[in-house]
Amino acid sequence: MTEQQQPNDNTTEQTAQTNEHADTVELSGEQAIIAKLEAELAEAKAQVAEQQDVMLRIKAESENIRRRASLDVEKAHKFALEKFAGDLLPVVDNLERALGFINREDEALKGVIEGVELTLKSFLDTVAKFGVNQIDPQGQPFNPELHQAMSIQPSADVAPNTVTFVMQKGYELNGRLLRPAMVGVSKAPE
Repeated sequence: MTEQQQPNDNTTEQTAQTNEHADTVELSGEQAIIAKLEAELAEAKAQVAEQQDVMLRIKAESENIRRRASLDVEKAHKFALEKFAGDLLPVVDNLERALGFINREDEALKGVIEGVELTLKSFLDTVAKFGVNQIDPQGQPFNPELHQAMSIQPSADVAPNTVTFVMQKGYELNGRLLRPAMVGVSKAPE
């Protein structure tokens, strides 16, 4: 009976080993599936992170484009009148010249003088509403960004590099120079 029990015990051991081997094989198969799913998950997470990065870059670029377009539109509105305003400047110059050369002592011309002065004032007020401002630098220090020196004269009465006379006034449109003022500038006497 002992012999019979031994083979029986061997059979039981073999069956147990087979069952353990079967569990290990199944467990290895599950681990392989889990490993495959984890790899797919990691790949999907990387893809999502990449797509989020691309989305953020696209969003930032669209904001930049929108901002640039807004600035361009603002500049277009602000400086659309630049050429038109520049073409009107000779009219102002001619009205100022007329006032400079007219005989103010003549009583017969008093109405004409008053009319030209009112026309000039009305014209300057109207263009000022649209951002056109006059640059009259009489007595101010010379600024090459706003003034164009037409002559330099020695003078003991004023400091060097001071505007002594204005031949033609300058104009700016919303802070942008339309035309520099043509001026005479002082220098130290020799």
